[in-house]
Amino acid sequence: MTFSYDTFTTRNIGFVTPAEQAALRDAQVFVCGTGGMGGACVFALARMGVGRLILADIDEFETSNLNRQAFAFRDTIGQHKAEATRDLCLQINRDMEITVYRDDWPDHVQDATESSTIVVNGTDDLGASLLLYRTARAAGRAVIDAYASPLPSVYVTQAGDPMPEERLGYPTLGTAWNALSQEQRDEAFVQEAIHVILHSSSRHYIDLDLAGEVAAGKRSRMSFAPMVISTGMLMAYEVTNGILNRKPGADHRGWFFNPYAARVEHPRNAITAALLRPVVTRFLRRLMT
Repeated sequence: MTFSYDTFTTRNIGFVTPAEQAALRDAQVFVCGTGGMGGACVFALARMGVGRLILADIDEFETSNLNRQAFAFRDTIGQHKAEATRDLCLQINRDMEITVYRDDWPDHVQDATESSTIVVNGTDDLGASLLLYRTARAAGRAVIDAYASPLPSVYVTQAGDPMPEERLGYPTLGTAWNALSQEQRDEAFVQEAIHVILHSSSRHYIDLDLAGEVAAGKRSRMSFAPMVISTGMLMAYEVTNGILNRKPGADHRGWFFNPYAARVEHPRNAITAALLRPVVTRFLRRLMT
């Protein structure tokens, strides 16, 4: 079958101009982590005609990924995530240029970041996230990310914005990304969970006893296809904004989308958040025990 990029992207026109579509075709995006949210974002980027991707992951697809990850199929179980994602993206747009890194991706992170328009954080590892953010800040690149939240969310950290480790109070400042203790990892997760509970209604839509076990490190995170895929789509919108020099929809604090109540939940103001934070902290610590 003859492939035509113009025919492939013809229905995009109207949402973007022909000149903007050409910009998408010429852009390069670095996506680190191609499983859940990162994979859903890549799925949208490939469909909308982004021309070049750098994909990085250290894992292979497994059966438990089938419930939510865009490129997890029975045929890709056991395959390296970034490689399988590349192969399926090329089934969508054979003209894409896709570079893949495996567990050697930290050796290439500076070049991957500097050569890309924008960075997408799809990892669920604290050390990997710290490396991405610190590298992106040095390179003057924005990072698109989402919270570990039961509700879809998105936030965009520009190079001059506080990084999550600064903004959320992680105990990681001054520690190398690959020298983190388990205590630092655990506390960073707790600080993110406090932010999610404080600034969203997430607690109303999950089993709190199980959530407490997750926060305490006693079980794996819960994930649900509509939440994961919706989050990836929100990230893809922000990639579009970044490539086309449009105003971001989210800032470095981000927002949550509540599909149960059909509303957007923005962060509380600083005074209210400060007053409620001790209450939320005690609530979460109690859940963890």
